[in-house]
Amino acid sequence: MDEPGTTEDGGRLWAVAQHLARAADAVRGGEGGGRPPSRVPPLLFFTDPQRTPRPWEVAARMPPGSAVVYRHFGAADALDVAVRLRQATRSRGMRLLIGMDAELADRVEADGLHLAERALSAAYSLSGRRPGWILTGAVHSGEAALAALDLDAVVLSPVFPAGGPSAGKAAIGVETLTRAAGGINRVIALGGITASNAASLAECGACGLAAIGGIVDAFGP
Repeated sequence: MDEPGTTEDGGRLWAVAQHLARAADAVRGGEGGGRPPSRVPPLLFFTDPQRTPRPWEVAARMPPGSAVVYRHFGAADALDVAVRLRQATRSRGMRLLIGMDAELADRVEADGLHLAERALSAAYSLSGRRPGWILTGAVHSGEAALAALDLDAVVLSPVFPAGGPSAGKAAIGVETLTRAAGGINRVIALGGITASNAASLAECGACGLAAIGGIVDAFGP
């Protein structure tokens, strides 16, 4: 098995993600910006029970400093998968966020929570009750990305045509992503991102990249 991050595709994704994070932190922390570096890892692997049935195997090959966002969508084996992911991410020096399930996040000692767009109003109370948690939230338009509050970062999608539940959604494109990333919120790009097109986002102002299939293709066993 190749070491994580040493494949050409994995190296491309990780390099662009790190470049985005460094550039975003420089803009927000320099020239009087005064904001601390982002707590959100620059590369996020979003799971899906159908598309990523054994996500811990992918996590075990991802670079230290990246993260997994585990979304179980009510799957019966959610606890078992979350435990496996917690073990894999800890061994790799990665973060683990749980989608929409604070109780599960507590049980496996996750590093934070990812909220669906319909639940973003919960971010304020969560940030007070769990100040150590990383909080991210899904948004699907530039306007929503600019309006979301109390999150470490918003995950804006789909940037490019995507599969899964986003297959029927129109891609927002790089121009909309760039405008949204120029606002007060840190923005992570998601949707159709692969090693082949990641470089086109290098100057968009986002603070990182997220993917499902693109990460499986780059880091999967």
